Amino acid sequence: MHTVVVGTSGVTASDVLAVARGGARIELSAQAVAALAAAREIVDALAAKPDPVYGVSTGFGALATRHISQELRAQLQRNIVRSHAAGMGPRVEREVVRALMFLRLKTVCSGHTGVRPEVAQTMADVLNAGITPVVHEYGSLGCSGDLAPLSHCALTLMGEGEAEGPDGRVRPAGELLAEHGIQPVELREKEGLALLNGTDGMLGMLIMALADLDTLYKSADVTAALSLEALLGTDKVLAPELHAIRPHPGQGASAANMLAVLKGSGLTGHHQDDAPRVQDAYSVRCAPQVAGAGRDTLAHARLVAERELASAVDNPVVLPDGRVESNGNFHGAPVAYVLDFLAIAAADLGSIAERRTDRLLDKNRSHGLPPFLADDAGVDSGLMIAQYTQAALVSELKRLAVPASADSIPSSAMQEDHVSMGWSAARKLRTAVDNLTRIIAIELYAATRAVELREGLTPAPATRAVIEAVRAAGVQGPGPDRFLAPDLAAADAFVRGGHLVSAVETVTGPLA
Repeated sequence: MHTVVVGTSGVTASDVLAVARGGARIELSAQAVAALAAAREIVDALAAKPDPVYGVSTGFGALATRHISQELRAQLQRNIVRSHAAGMGPRVEREVVRALMFLRLKTVCSGHTGVRPEVAQTMADVLNAGITPVVHEYGSLGCSGDLAPLSHCALTLMGEGEAEGPDGRVRPAGELLAEHGIQPVELREKEGLALLNGTDGMLGMLIMALADLDTLYKSADVTAALSLEALLGTDKVLAPELHAIRPHPGQGASAANMLAVLKGSGLTGHHQDDAPRVQDAYSVRCAPQVAGAGRDTLAHARLVAERELASAVDNPVVLPDGRVESNGNFHGAPVAYVLDFLAIAAADLGSIAERRTDRLLDKNRSHGLPPFLADDAGVDSGLMIAQYTQAALVSELKRLAVPASADSIPSSAMQEDHVSMGWSAARKLRTAVDNLTRIIAIELYAATRAVELREGLTPAPATRAVIEAVRAAGVQGPGPDRFLAPDLAAADAFVRGGHLVSAVETVTGPLA
C-alpha cells in the first residue's frame, strides 16, 4: 500500500488525495517527531510559569481573560473538545473527514503547534486503522478554523463520541480504538486547541474539487467538440492563431483540446451546405473562451491551495525563536474566496453545456437533426426530458454560485466578529461539482446520439472512440423511447470515472 510520509514542511495535493481517497498509510518522519518534541518543550516551559499564555493557561475566545490553574488545565483541554463538538445535520463524507484529519496532522507535524509527538502518532494510527470520526454538515463558520468538524475528530482521539470503522459501521469511538490497539490520548496544555484551530476541512474539499474539476474541464472540452461536430459547425474558430491574439492560457488549452478531438472529422464545416450560417452560435463558437476562463480560475485556486498546504495554521503558534504568539492565520478567507469562485465557474460551464444540448434537440436550430433526437417524433419524445433534467441541474448550479464568503455572522460574544463561511463555500462546491458531472454526462448522451444520426458523414476518430467506449459502458444509442434514467446514470458514471477523457486520449494523446 502507498505510504505518505509527513514531515515539517507541509504535504502535496497528491498526498491528500492518496490518504483521503486512496486509503494510503501515513508515517511521521524523524524530522517531524523531533520538531514536535522541541515545540512541546517550549509549551511545557511556558505552562510552568505564572504568566498567562493564550491557549496554554487561559480560556478560549471571549473567555481568554481567565487564567486557568495547573490542576484544571487537562480538564480545560478536554472541555474545549467536548463543547466544540457541536455539529448537527447529515454526516460528512468519509473522504472529507480523512482529508480533514490528515491536513490537521500536517500542521501539527510542522512543529508550530506545541502538540506532543504521541498525539500526532495517534492521529496517524486512527487514519491508518480506517477509523473515521462522525462529522456533521453544520457547525463551522470557517473562522478560528473548522472548529466543530475538527472537534468531532479530536473527540475520537480521546476515545469519545462516534466513529465509523473500516467495515462501514458506526460505533462508539472508544470501542474502535480498543479493537485496533490504540490508546486514547489525554490532552495537555494547548493540545485541545491545536487540534481544532485550522482551515483543514475547507482546504481538503478544495483539493478534491480541484482534482475533480480538472477532469470535468477536459470532459467539457470533449462534449463541446462533439456538439460542434453534431451541429455541423466549423472548427476554424479553434485555430491557434485566433487564440494567440487573446492569450489567456485556459482558452488556448480548451481550443487545442477541441481541435484535437475534431481532427479528421467529416462533419465539421458543413454549415454552408443546406442552411448557410455566417457563424455558429455563441454556445458553440465561444466554448473555449468560457471553459478557458474556468480553467484559469482553477489555476488561481490551485495556487491558493498550494500556499495553504505549505502553511501551519494554528493560534497561538510556536515560533522558531521560542515565542508563542497569537495570530489570525486561521481565518478562512483565502480559501473561501476561491471555493466560491470555482462554484461560479462551474455554474457557467454547466450553463453553456445545457445551451448546446438544447440546440441539438431543437429541429429549428439543429441543422437537420430530428426533433429531440427522437426515433419517431410525436410517438417518441426522445431526449426532451433529459434536457429538462439538465436545465434543473443548471438552475441549481446558479443558486450554488451565490457566494458564501460574502456573508458573516459574528460569534463568541463579538470576539470572532468577522468569519469566512469557508466551510459552507466548500460544501456547496461539492454539490456543484456533482451536478456539473451530470450536466456534462447529459450533453455527452445527446451529442453522441446526434453524431450517430448524421448518416453518410464520418465523425472524427476521437469521436468514434468515445461512441464505442460509451456504448460499451451501457449507454445505448439512437432508437425508440426507453426507460431513460439508466442510460443517464451510465453516462454519469462514464464521465465521473474519467472514462470519457481516457477514451479520447487513446486517439489524441494527453489533453491539456
